[in-house]
Amino acid sequence: MAQKLKTDRILFTTIVIVVFFGAVMLYSASSVMAQLKYGSSWHFFERQLAWTVVAIGAMMLLKRTHYRNLQHPAVAFAAIGISLILLLIVYFADTNHHRWLRMGPIGIQPSELAKPALVIFLAFFVSLRARAINNRYTLLPVSITVGLITLAVVVADLGTAVVLISTAGVVFYVAGLERRYFIAALAIAAVGVVFAVASKPYRLARIVHFVDPNSKLVDRLDSEGRLKTYLNKSLTSRDTTYQAEQSKIAVGAGGPLGLGLMQGKQKLLYLPEAHTDFIYAVVSEELGMVGSLGVLAVFLVILWRGLRATVLMQDDFGRYLALGVTTMLVIQAFMNMSVVLGMMPTKGIPLPMISSGGSSLVCTLASLGILLNVSEHAG
Repeated sequence: MAQKLKTDRILFTTIVIVVFFGAVMLYSASSVMAQLKYGSSWHFFERQLAWTVVAIGAMMLLKRTHYRNLQHPAVAFAAIGISLILLLIVYFADTNHHRWLRMGPIGIQPSELAKPALVIFLAFFVSLRARAINNRYTLLPVSITVGLITLAVVVADLGTAVVLISTAGVVFYVAGLERRYFIAALAIAAVGVVFAVASKPYRLARIVHFVDPNSKLVDRLDSEGRLKTYLNKSLTSRDTTYQAEQSKIAVGAGGPLGLGLMQGKQKLLYLPEAHTDFIYAVVSEELGMVGSLGVLAVFLVILWRGLRATVLMQDDFGRYLALGVTTMLVIQAFMNMSVVLGMMPTKGIPLPMISSGGSSLVCTLASLGILLNVSEHAG
């Protein structure tokens, strides 16, 4: 008789707490905007609740599905192929932002689907070629695949592209990639990020204003004003420090214990994207340092349980699945929190399980469903 597996209760409980905490904070952060824009303070909350039902269903389905069912070339290549096709479609369907596939009231972000797809592909390919990880027949195809999906994502979403590259880098480093190849890949990725930033005025403006907020260095080096002219080509680059400044005000106003749930002031049309990319600022203002450290703590718990599964797992595929999912989620969470705290330039990337966004929530909980299944087999 097969041994009955035990749920990783620490990880499962952490996920459930974060999801429902996120729903509460989402209502707090979005109610005013929802009332003004849609005539109902519950608009964003109700929409997120509907996505939560779908996301929890996906998580529980994948939690009950043996992770080795994903260890098949048809699954790995189909996941990557579908993601690339959707990213290509969204490029032409959403000509303004290249982000959203709209089907009536439902919007899907293919860049979110690309994250679990890449993790499954990396786990499959790296475990298949584990003994020849530094062989060109391993490095060339995986480099092309990671490069293609990153290029498809970076057109509209630099933050997610950085998460994808970082996840691939961590998985290959742990798999035994030689230092020379790792350094070469790092250099290529750095050049790619620089090019992606320089190609969009608003991206470059965010970096320039983060490093040189008073433009003293820019004025000294760019006496003819060519750089400023380029940066001002995009309307969104005119005041790139506004979000960061309002976010810092929210975090500072919270103090140790916060102003109280629903009592935040910066979400009252001062802080843009309060219910999406900057919801961590609302948490910090309303629940104070205690609340913000609590959010940080839950992602450290996910990191702990994910790394535990990675270390204890005897199967290569399961090991790299756990590592990929953990790396992807934790890097994204830390990037979001770093932006809110002013430690990184502003970039549009949600806080997993807390920010508003159906595609993000479904893909995040689906990925965590896979991690839960791996953790059960590792324990």
